[in-house]
Amino acid sequence: MPDQPAVQSEHRTGPLLDHLARRMRLRSESVLAPLGLRPRHLVALTVLRDAGGISQQALASTLQIDSTNVVGLLNDLEAAKLVERRRSYEDRRRHMVFLTDAGESRLREAECALEAAESEVLSALAPAERHALYDLLQRATSGWRIMCTEDAPE
Repeated sequence: MPDQPAVQSEHRTGPLLDHLARRMRLRSESVLAPLGLRPRHLVALTVLRDAGGISQQALASTLQIDSTNVVGLLNDLEAAKLVERRRSYEDRRRHMVFLTDAGESRLREAECALEAAESEVLSALAPAERHALYDLLQRATSGWRIMCTEDAPE
């Protein structure tokens, strides 16, 4: 068996990305908790802000969660008066979900808190390096999405 070069384990990006993601997730959860939010709440609020109102079914599809789970998520957000569900005018069987003014305000608070958390986690990087990291991660994830689309069965 020919000699094979030693694997440079210190150059593996997967474990580093996993560690960074865990640190970011833990820090994010800790800054969202005082706002009464969890990461899944934040994602839903962001989708609702960007959509300007969406059906419950479309929200479940966008979040890629089961429709029964989206009901629980919306119950949490509605109890906190961050979202409002209304019957659709076109189809009374369907519920439309809207971000309230309180939800918009809480989302802005959460985004500011997350920006501070991200700055803390990435404090070893200069602003230009953070921008470069973002660009590289965007390219890496867009390449993955393209590859998955190309590999998808027709």
